[in-house]
Amino acid sequence: MTISDRLLDRGETEMNTAIPGNNTAWRSITRIIKGMPATDGAGVELTRVIGQPVLPMLDPFLLLDAFRSDRPEDYIAGFPSHPHRGFETVTYLLTGRMRHKDNAGHEGVIETGGIQWMTAGRGIVHSEMPEQANGLLEGFQLWVNLPAAHKMDQPGYQEYPVEQIPLESWEGGVEVRVIAGVTSQGTRGPVVQPLTEPLYLDVRAPAGRHFIERLPAAHNAFVYVIQGTVHARDVDGRVVQLRRDDLGVLSRGDTVRFETGEEDARFLVVAGRPLNEPVARSGPFVMNTKAEIQQAFEDYGQGRF
Repeated sequence: MTISDRLLDRGETEMNTAIPGNNTAWRSITRIIKGMPATDGAGVELTRVIGQPVLPMLDPFLLLDAFRSDRPEDYIAGFPSHPHRGFETVTYLLTGRMRHKDNAGHEGVIETGGIQWMTAGRGIVHSEMPEQANGLLEGFQLWVNLPAAHKMDQPGYQEYPVEQIPLESWEGGVEVRVIAGVTSQGTRGPVVQPLTEPLYLDVRAPAGRHFIERLPAAHNAFVYVIQGTVHARDVDGRVVQLRRDDLGVLSRGDTVRFETGEEDARFLVVAGRPLNEPVARSGPFVMNTKAEIQQAFEDYGQGRF
């Protein structure tokens, strides 16, 4: 999808550009990506946003899947036991539950609003079985790459229920759930990963409000619209509109600004430090070379995970 498809009408292009500092480098929208239908696991219907042909990755982000359904047959078969090596899986639930269990004896349930940041590292075999809550399952899975020196680290988890994820309340009714990273207001999310220094925010904003936040200048970043519409500027300074399920790739810079449209909006803002390393991937394994991928398949087949 081209940026020109989302330019607002002439009468709607006056977006406030209040500047938080004299040296602000504003991030702009460089591309708008629409997810493509996909099926994974044992037939789970989802939308693949990162990891599709038009956006294979956004270093260090390897994949972003969105799932939303009120039809149990779309997801009830879930993701039976399967392996991973060389990266991290991040599961964030807006509504529903995800029961998980691995081959090291770790198991639990991710509830509505909860986050699981799993480091697969040298190898893990786990299952993920979704359940609806109040007739709906909705959430995301993000894959985050690991640097070569840490791909064979010991597997581990960072898991937090919604009660342990801090919530910022801004003037005008804007709310920011801080999952990872530190905001300009000093709120720190519970997830910590110094290898990629991620920022992961879930923002709710009433109609006609703005959201301004500082981002690490060297990080790659994107915005993903969950509900409503979000206005932002493109690289030519024109105001574009992102709709529900749009992902906007952001240019480099240190500050983002978004404004909501005529209805309440909800969106994710995610950023991470790029690794700038070669990527070799096949199915559930992400390494740096084809030989390492072949070794991963051999190790899994020999039960060495």
